[in-house]
Amino acid sequence: MLNRSIRRKARQLGRLIKHSALTPRTGTTKFPVLSGSGQLGVTFIGHSSFFLQLAGKKFVIDPNFAQWLFVLKRLRRPGLRIADLPPIDAVLVSHAHFDHLHRPSLRAIARATRRQSGRAPVLIVPEHLRDLVFDLGYERVIELPWWQTVRIGEAEITAVPANHWGARIIRDMHRGFCGFVLRSSKHSVYHSGDTAYFSGFAEIGRRLSPKIALLPIGAYQPPSFRAVHASPEDALRGFGDLQAGLMIPMHYGTFKLSQEPMDEPVRRLLDEAGRLNLLDRVLVLEEGVTRVF
Repeated sequence: MLNRSIRRKARQLGRLIKHSALTPRTGTTKFPVLSGSGQLGVTFIGHSSFFLQLAGKKFVIDPNFAQWLFVLKRLRRPGLRIADLPPIDAVLVSHAHFDHLHRPSLRAIARATRRQSGRAPVLIVPEHLRDLVFDLGYERVIELPWWQTVRIGEAEITAVPANHWGARIIRDMHRGFCGFVLRSSKHSVYHSGDTAYFSGFAEIGRRLSPKIALLPIGAYQPPSFRAVHASPEDALRGFGDLQAGLMIPMHYGTFKLSQEPMDEPVRRLLDEAGRLNLLDRVLVLEEGVTRVF
């Protein structure tokens, strides 16, 4: 039975590798648009990576600029280049998985900010991740437990629960994982990290009232993956629980991590949003495009 399971997983991985190798890389890289004072800027870099401008501060969440994730080719180019980013005030990492905590990207952002401004950014991570990132050149590393808040200037960052897991490798299950809500006096954004649907969406909505929700919609096939990842329909259900005003999807289209077709998550998201009369509250951002609020 064990051998059969191993063979099945090896075949699945082989199909993912073959698909990645044979699929041409698409997408274009753009220059970041800088928002004005009092504005919120949201730029989708790709996968779960975002460049956010809030309360006069610059943030990057879950940065991954890798061209390859081990044997899986990046199929959509990053929407921005690290060299084109302005000095970053803080980088947020939701958990230790390699597609979210990418050490070369984190090191390159710290170096670029130090080169431009003479200072290094702050790095904010869940509990028990410090040993993975302490040597990457950041001014300090802040481990943030669920529901704890740290201030970066006038911006507040709160770590919130997620329904996922945080191991870097097979057995280090002690590592934390989270989402983040970033708030100013005018704006609020929730980045869920990786998560399946769970009752925590409603609690996050009640406690922090985010206006914009960045929610994952990919890596849901086979069905067992939905124990830790959201399908497009799950994401819209969570969006309803949050009672946010706008949803921006993420965690799709960049790496072939699961069995659904690469173009299916967005198609299913828009179909379900149409059925629920929510199309005007779902914004699918192209990589590198900045939406200013």
